[in-house]
Amino acid sequence: MPRPAQFAAFLWLATVMSGPAAWALDTRRADAGLETEAALGERMNANTVTVVTGTPGGTYFRVGADLAFVLDDGDNLRILPILGKGAGENAYDIRFLKGVDLGFVRTDTLDQLRQDKRLKNIERHIQFIAKLFDDELHIIAPKAVQTVGDLSGKRVSFDVKGSGTDYSGRAMFREFGVTVEAINVDQPTALEMLRKGEIEAVVSVAAKPVAFVAGFEPGDRFHFVKAPYPDTMNEAYVPATLTRADYPKLVGDEAVETVAVGTILGVYNSPKGSARYGKLVRFVDAFFGQFDKLLAPQRHPKWREVNLAASVSGWTRFGPAQEWLDRHREREVAAHPDLDRFFQSQLDGRAGKEEIYQAYLKWRQAR
Repeated sequence: MPRPAQFAAFLWLATVMSGPAAWALDTRRADAGLETEAALGERMNANTVTVVTGTPGGTYFRVGADLAFVLDDGDNLRILPILGKGAGENAYDIRFLKGVDLGFVRTDTLDQLRQDKRLKNIERHIQFIAKLFDDELHIIAPKAVQTVGDLSGKRVSFDVKGSGTDYSGRAMFREFGVTVEAINVDQPTALEMLRKGEIEAVVSVAAKPVAFVAGFEPGDRFHFVKAPYPDTMNEAYVPATLTRADYPKLVGDEAVETVAVGTILGVYNSPKGSARYGKLVRFVDAFFGQFDKLLAPQRHPKWREVNLAASVSGWTRFGPAQEWLDRHREREVAAHPDLDRFFQSQLDGRAGKEEIYQAYLKWRQAR
């Protein structure tokens, strides 16, 4: 069997190569002339899965729209994106709001919820379907501010209260050992306050490129602040960079060191056998089975960072999602023994999807 690092890339390849799930449910549209109003409402609710996203124009909102465009399947499955404040508030929405099935949260979200003494056994109620992409820390400040440590004691904005930036950004600053005077205002207001000198920095923790950041005109006054990854940082965070390709107006030839936190597709752990559980099973089959469609050029580029088989430390994968992965591991190994032999030959540390995929293509061509 493939080793863990190999299997992560192996499952990504298997999913991309497999196409739509062959066992998708074969439901049929009721005769419109015979269907009652009550039956219509019942059918629509039974087939609609909601996903709480983020603010308009943000990455979460855009990838939520991608899910709807790609996975909507007539009467079998409808994806309904909902505007949200971001990862911080999304977790509460998944846990408590009736009608919210899925949401974009982060790898550090469970740590956030454990600090709320009102919540019990939160790990049983919120699980994950897949690890998605990383959200990078962006710090915009005057050029006199060279590193994150220079902001100690300064006034810094962390987006609106309850947003993903509000929690993850503050947590990252704590990991850096930097204490600031934190405020919460929306990002356009924060940028205007920065221009006027009313605050010293604007923080955004979001998947690059962030639209409001990319559209900011820094002139010769502002830039990205370096925030190198410290060795002592929480395992929920990883090293990252911001490059000129991401932000031509804010980055020169040298990439800016920063850190990132993973985004995951969270789900309410509905009881097995319930109607809600049934439609989530249909969502899992559609999401994994048609994932290759999310890699199309017109979809958000962050989808190409996703490794469907990746585990998340401290999180439990939703049962139907784990079962889907297990079934396909067995099928793909049986159908493609050459894949198994190939990944067995790779080094454990070589887990980059694109690199391994290209190497695999060359390997098969040579054979």
